[in-house]
Amino acid sequence: MFGITTTDVMDKQGLGNIGTLDEPIALSQFAAKVSQVLSRQALVISAGNHPIKRIAWCSGGAQKYLMKAAAMGADVYLSGEISESTVHEARELGVHYIAAGHHATERYGVQALGEHLDSAFGVEHQYVEIDNPA
Repeated sequence: MFGITTTDVMDKQGLGNIGTLDEPIALSQFAAKVSQVLSRQALVISAGNHPIKRIAWCSGGAQKYLMKAAAMGADVYLSGEISESTVHEARELGVHYIAAGHHATERYGVQALGEHLDSAFGVEHQYVEIDNPA
């Protein structure tokens, strides 16, 4: 997508990652690329006019990590789901928030797991795409 160097995780289980872009970009540019890659129009909550250099992300319903992302210096946080309180929290923390869908942000991990199980253990698998707007 962009040149990102991953530097940290947001919790002890390794959930949620923090990375740094090679060059800062505008929120609109980053959001357009996310929407293109995930084949889903992302919901974008702007928290000001600052560009994006540091990105935090966790797939699925992980809006609860927004405060940790802010504490780690993220300019934007990308996750699957959003709630009304997330909008206000993002604005108050000054961290752009992108909700790209629970299903859309998790499907690639499931496919990668299937490929890993096949290559490591010879487990046959089949990924069935059933679109879900959530």
